[in-house]
Amino acid sequence: MEIADLLDREAVLACRDILARAPFRDGALTAGAAASRVKRNQQANGADPGIIALSQRVRLALERHEVVRRLVRPVRWSNLTFSRYAAGQEYGLHADNAVMSDGDGWPFRTDVSFTLFLSDPETYVGGALLISDRAGEREYRPKAGCIVFYPTGYLHRVAPVTAGERLACVGWVQSFIRRSDQREVLFDLERLRDAAVADSALILDKTIGNLLRMWGEV
Repeated sequence: MEIADLLDREAVLACRDILARAPFRDGALTAGAAASRVKRNQQANGADPGIIALSQRVRLALERHEVVRRLVRPVRWSNLTFSRYAAGQEYGLHADNAVMSDGDGWPFRTDVSFTLFLSDPETYVGGALLISDRAGEREYRPKAGCIVFYPTGYLHRVAPVTAGERLACVGWVQSFIRRSDQREVLFDLERLRDAAVADSALILDKTIGNLLRMWGEV
């Protein structure tokens, strides 16, 4: 799912300002054995004070966004990663790790991946996020401030950047609801409840609660 307004223009510009001054290193250094062979980008040093502050700002925006809470139902978050792609760089087809560490170093199951776009699409050429599912390969190259969520098990890649610079933030979530189809059912029911009259809303509220008890995991 694509959410267009996670960050407003002012927040996007603030992110770029911090990233312009942050130290970057070879992104392959933080990839697994398979992904490191196809990962050609740069990654901001997560220990830098500016990056720590930026991560907190983006994380707060994620946690406060009503659609994110309903769509993802987060239990645990990974540390956020800020990447930079210059001309000639890309991230080949790969799958994200099934288990990662949260901000305290504890392992967790990855259910949902996300990419937050921080560069305006007209400022770089190429660099689309391409996600493979049963319908084929879907392409995402939205405006800055937009975020795309997708099941972590999907194969995906970043097409080669041929001009300009692509900045993005990526991360992973363990959801209270493990299965993506179940998360979608709950998301749709909550949207119906919001639009329903009182008696119907009460029944939908009961149904949503029962499904959460049936499907929820911590």
